[in-house]
Parts: sequence; structure tokens; C-alpha cells
Amino acid sequence: MASTAAGEAVAAFTLDPAKDDASRRLIARMVQVMYPHAQFGDEPYLRTADAIFAAAAATPAQKVSFVAALHDLAQAGFADLDDAAALGHLRSIEDTPFFGLVRSTTVVTLYDDPDVWAILGYEGPSFDKGGYVNRGFNDLDWLPEPRIEEYEAGR
Repeated sequence: MASTAAGEAVAAFTLDPAKDDASRRLIARMVQVMYPHAQFGDEPYLRTADAIFAAAAATPAQKVSFVAALHDLAQAGFADLDDAAALGHLRSIEDTPFFGLVRSTTVVTLYDDPDVWAILGYEGPSFDKGGYVNRGFNDLDWLPEPRIEEYEAGR
């Protein structure tokens, strides 16, 4: 009987974020706690959650495992925890495949988002724009001017 109730609870979660906004927001909250950036707003985190859902659906076994872990996260009240308690909860699950999937997908997805690049001041890849030499190579105004002088000992 317990397995039926657990099965029904797990079945309530779908891996289609368009159909399960609560799960999408729960994963986005997890990503925000893992990679906090106050200036990002919700959208980059929600797009990252979408990528995590897609990665979780790679195999049926991974999908079932992910949904079970997502259910556990929801049951732990993760969405309502303050940041410190949420971080503590994440530390308690950091060795799980679920956490690993979220972490690895987030690193690739969140920081490959052009909106995030704009917020962080990264201009994006340079190859298709001719490289950095003629476009911003030396525009780091927070660095002191380089000292250009010849090395006397080498003469």
C-alpha cells in the first residue's frame, strides 16, 4: 500500500516544466541557492530549470530517480526554507546523483546564457567578431595601466 501512495506521489510530478510550474520553480530555487546572484532575477534560473528537466529525462531510469528526488525535495519544504537552511539542506544531499545532475547542468546552462553574460559584463565569444585584439582587449578600466619599459638587464 505504501508503494502505491509513493508511486502516486511521484506520478504527480512531471518532467515537463510547461505542465508543472511548481516543480520548475522548485528546481529554480535550488539553482538560486547553489549559484546566488541577486542581479539575475528569476528568468535565467527558470531557463536553467528547463534544461535540468530535459537532462533528467535522458533515460527512463534517470527520470524516475530524478522525480523521486524532486519529490523528496518538495516534501522537505525546500521552497519555503530561508537561504541558510536551504543551503544546509543542499549540503545534506550534495553526494546524490540528483544534486550532481542539477549542479553539472547548471554550470553549463546558467553561465552559457547571453542574458547572464550581459549582467556579468561578459561580451560573449569573440571568434565570430574577429577576436579580442580590436574589440575590448584593453578596456579593463579597473586594472592599472600596464608598465611598459624595457628590461635593462637583458641588454
